[in-house]
Amino acid sequence: MRILFLGDVVGRSGRDAVVTALPGLRRDLALDFVLVNAENASHGFGLAPDMARALFAAGADAITLGNHAWDRKEIIPYIEAEPRLFRPLNYPPGTPGRGAGVVETQAGRRVLVINVMGRLFMEPLDDPFRALQQAIAAHRMGANGTVGAILVDFHAEASSEKQAMGHSFDGKVSLVIGTHTHVPSADHQMLPGGTAYMTDAGMCGDYDSVIGMEKGGAALRFWRKVPGERLAPAEGPATLCGLLIETDDATGLARRAEPLRLGGRLSQAMPIL
Repeated sequence: MRILFLGDVVGRSGRDAVVTALPGLRRDLALDFVLVNAENASHGFGLAPDMARALFAAGADAITLGNHAWDRKEIIPYIEAEPRLFRPLNYPPGTPGRGAGVVETQAGRRVLVINVMGRLFMEPLDDPFRALQQAIAAHRMGANGTVGAILVDFHAEASSEKQAMGHSFDGKVSLVIGTHTHVPSADHQMLPGGTAYMTDAGMCGDYDSVIGMEKGGAALRFWRKVPGERLAPAEGPATLCGLLIETDDATGLARRAEPLRLGGRLSQAMPIL
């Protein structure tokens, strides 16, 4: 399968860029599955249901969230009813929604999507490593397995925790990719066991900013420790950032991983078929 992951969608700039570009990307890259992290899509904080619907309509097969999952209270009834929308798996029992689930491709193939959140410099949630281990225990990848691929969005702050997650599950999942920092890392790679890995996919948003927020107010917070006005997303041209992987049909493991950067300010990178 050919799978595209797009990093944190931030505000109107990122959202509009993804909705505009995704139909063409699906066609030009012959994508079988698209996974998008959209926890910052609604004005930089959370995801509103109408914006989730727009991303699905544009070609996202599944959407993951993160620490801003509950910033839009109207997402709670929607996430209960929408099986393609995932919040971090390691929230406590009883939290609305789901953290893992099987989503079918347009051709009827099955992909296990898992969203977990780190604990280092983040909220003190349940152990993401054990949560992920339990989530994949009932599944086997490949032609004779229960799913064709397993995709893990690890929403975490620390690169060390992300790398530890990648190595811990190398050979057991198709992809471990980091989100949350909004800055694309340059370490996309195939791990020795066949898992595609990238410490952070980066964001889909305006990079003339401070991690997607208007740079003036955001920078001022570091100059003085006085609460200021609410941060607002930057609204300049967005760069789409993500990772393309190809999986082996027989095993479900990855055999290729290439970054995608399209539009905006960053150097461009488009996978070659």
